[in-house]
Amino acid sequence: MISKKMQDALNEQVAAEFYSAHLYLAMSAYLESVDLPGFANWMRIQYQEEISHGMKMFDYVIERDGRALVKAFDAPPDEWGSTVEVAEAVYKHEQKVTGLINNLMDIALSEKDHAANIFLQWFVNEQVEEESTAKGIVQQLKMLGDSKAGLFQIDRELGQRVFTPPTSE
Repeated sequence: MISKKMQDALNEQVAAEFYSAHLYLAMSAYLESVDLPGFANWMRIQYQEEISHGMKMFDYVIERDGRALVKAFDAPPDEWGSTVEVAEAVYKHEQKVTGLINNLMDIALSEKDHAANIFLQWFVNEQVEEESTAKGIVQQLKMLGDSKAGLFQIDRELGQRVFTPPTSE
């Protein structure tokens, strides 16, 4: 059975994951509006990943005989000044999510909840990948400067991404 403290923290994280999903969907809509369908596709995949992360936690709470809750969250922004600004916002947001996951891990350790500790390790590893990818996109965009050809190339590359549901491995 999951402790109330761990259950409440995971329920808050589910809301945070769903907020992340909506943020990325809003970014996708913005990127479509500036004719970058590849970037928009990449953000839609991010949306799908965040939904799956939230559901993974939601189901985990239930599996541990806890009460999963659906909590409200604020609407995300819907305008950005540039593609670089979007990428920087993604990177900053992923850093924030890493902090939230680390806090969950701290709770699991303080509660001596070994099952939650093992469960959360997947998310710790996922955040390393998320931050690295977002930082890489920011760096590529900054290297491009005003190169429309370079932006077109990155857009085409990001358009190739497809959603692969995460595994627990």
